[in-house]
Amino acid sequence: LWREQDPAGVPFADVIADAPPPRTLVFVDGVLHEGWRLRAGDGELHLFSDAEIFGWSRPEPRRRKSSRKARTPEHAYTDFREGDFIVHTEYGIGRFAGLRRRTIEGVEREYLLMEFAGTDTLYVPIHQADRLTRYVGPDDRPPTLHKLGQADWLRVRSRAQKAAEDEARELLELYARRAAAVKVPVAPDTPDQLELEAAFPYVETEDQLKAVRAVKADMERSYPMDRLICGDVGYGKTEVALRAAFKAVMDGRQVAILVPTTILAQQHYDTFSRRLARFPVTVEMISRFRTPQEQARIMQRLEKGEVDIIIGTHRLVSGDIRFKNLGLVIIDEEQRFGVRHKEHLKRIRTLADVLTLTATPIPRTLYMSLSGVRDISMIQTAPEDRLPVITHVGPFDEHLVRQAVLRELERGGQIFVVHNRVQSIGRIHEQLERIVPEAKIAVAHGQMDERQLEHVMEQFGNGEFDLLISTSIIESGLDIPNANTLIVDRADWFGLAQLYQLRGRVGRSATQAYAYFFHPASNRLTEEARERLDTLAEYQELGSGYQIAMRDLELRGAGDILSTRQSGQVAAIGLHLYTQLLAQSVRKLKGELGTAEELPPAPPVSQATIIIDLPQPAYLPVDYVPEMALRLQLYRRIGSLTSAEELEAMREELRDRFGTPPLAVEGLLYQIEIKLLAQISGATGIVSRNGKIEVRLPYLANVNRDLLAARLGVGVRVTRTAIEIAAQPDDRWKPRLLDILRRIAESIRSQAGAHY
Repeated sequence: LWREQDPAGVPFADVIADAPPPRTLVFVDGVLHEGWRLRAGDGELHLFSDAEIFGWSRPEPRRRKSSRKARTPEHAYTDFREGDFIVHTEYGIGRFAGLRRRTIEGVEREYLLMEFAGTDTLYVPIHQADRLTRYVGPDDRPPTLHKLGQADWLRVRSRAQKAAEDEARELLELYARRAAAVKVPVAPDTPDQLELEAAFPYVETEDQLKAVRAVKADMERSYPMDRLICGDVGYGKTEVALRAAFKAVMDGRQVAILVPTTILAQQHYDTFSRRLARFPVTVEMISRFRTPQEQARIMQRLEKGEVDIIIGTHRLVSGDIRFKNLGLVIIDEEQRFGVRHKEHLKRIRTLADVLTLTATPIPRTLYMSLSGVRDISMIQTAPEDRLPVITHVGPFDEHLVRQAVLRELERGGQIFVVHNRVQSIGRIHEQLERIVPEAKIAVAHGQMDERQLEHVMEQFGNGEFDLLISTSIIESGLDIPNANTLIVDRADWFGLAQLYQLRGRVGRSATQAYAYFFHPASNRLTEEARERLDTLAEYQELGSGYQIAMRDLELRGAGDILSTRQSGQVAAIGLHLYTQLLAQSVRKLKGELGTAEELPPAPPVSQATIIIDLPQPAYLPVDYVPEMALRLQLYRRIGSLTSAEELEAMREELRDRFGTPPLAVEGLLYQIEIKLLAQISGATGIVSRNGKIEVRLPYLANVNRDLLAARLGVGVRVTRTAIEIAAQPDDRWKPRLLDILRRIAESIRSQAGAHY
């Protein structure tokens, strides 16, 4: 913005090239904390930054190149390791014995090898990799392996299918009670909503935006929302909750935010107050940081509707808390609340929208989401410039502690030290003062006076202390970007989800973070504690929360999900397969009720295996994808493809990541394309026999085979069981086979009137 000054002066345009016309406003895309004013000749130019206009600023872009590798799509496919128990949907429970390359009749392929009871083995073709799942039982006892060629597995799976259908009805009754509780839909976004979201000082990830859209769509429906946001620590779940809360408030509703710790309540209160300061929204907090008199006043204002957003700990689920118009309940880390509190939350779920945030969902929550009864949004994309936390697991070492603390102090950072015993925290304080006398040390734990604890945390947040010794009160949600070294004493005292949450307290900026998990000598560790620590060391990459939760399921077992009767079925076929059967049963019953669109598609488990045996190599060569674990993950992704569009996207991805696919990879993708068309066509097998390619179709005995052969063209023979074409050595049979399957599939589609 500029105005004319001395007409006799030097023209402004001669001083500044490309100067804007007089009395105009120009928007510039850039990052600057403060603006400036420039006087020159006959004009004056003013630049105003985001911070000066809106009171916030975007972070400076990092000049250094991030050392983080982008997460690959197969990250969600948990590795099978040799010796793991796995379940084949047709053959039962076996043990995974690795990948094996075999040459049969001059054709080289790679297989997944399964070992069953006795000496039984099974080579599973790559296109059937989607039929394998890792075995997770109700406890940590190993399962009984099945024998091939016997009917035991079919009986077991049939019983599990019946149990899944019974449970699906029970789950749907629970679901129906929620759906029957009609509420007034929340109004669409207001201009203030758009202004709030535009003021977010970071660039949203695509997963964040998807979660926000899903939450808003749920809120605008006529029945209560019950959605789980599962995202790693520091991945932006709080921003999703803040936008949902603001949307509810703009529609005249109150919001309750339930958090597990007083410190997290204070942090959320600060965050919400800061972000909503420019809007007519009243934010309050109830916790032990408030005096009884202050709490009483807040409760009175809450009941009158004078408080829009209330943030609190377990105090919020007390019987004396009353709202004028509660519209949304946000629960941060539900697993930290006890049974009595969860019963109260169940009642709330039939009255108001409920949004649950978690980094590592507990088995029950994860199970309910996997089965499709509870809606789930995954935030799996790391914010830009985020680096994985370098993790060390080992016996306590004073030299290593000193080295870690001094390295953090030299770069101007701060350190968390966690010791989860109040009685002995003083001893740790003395020990650290001896090891690193250079550091300014503070102590915080839940038994301190409220005001003193609040003061200590505020001082540490302001950088007045270098090192904070605390109990696990810092576990959930605490965000101090300058603290990037974590030291945990007696890590064997903690559960797996707790350890993962603690690690999430560091590495919340673009600075490289370090976490040290110390334990006693290995011979003093229990087997379970060793498993937990090994898992934490294994999953160091960004976005591991979901994998940690799944691993927690394996270590602890699925437990009692709804009632004790399911545990026998889960033990018999494994949690993953049981969940797939349950999800299909839920979807089928909901389809009968006309509400199937509310659930995502269930993974197919009942479809018979299609035999595909074609005269061409079909595998990922070692010189194309050298790492065995990555090949296995890619095989499982490729085997799970369900459409021609997904297949083409996979082909482009392989070309982009690994280079031009060799013949063996093209053969593998061709085989998957054949499999997809065979499923639509109802084929039981596509095999090469005696110089011919046979398309085995069980319904050919009931069709006019001469007419079908004439329609399919010269060189095609139709028998009572198969369509046959010659397998020419120059691969001319490949497009011919595709054409035949496409024509059959198209005919079936048109007859069924289905939409594909």
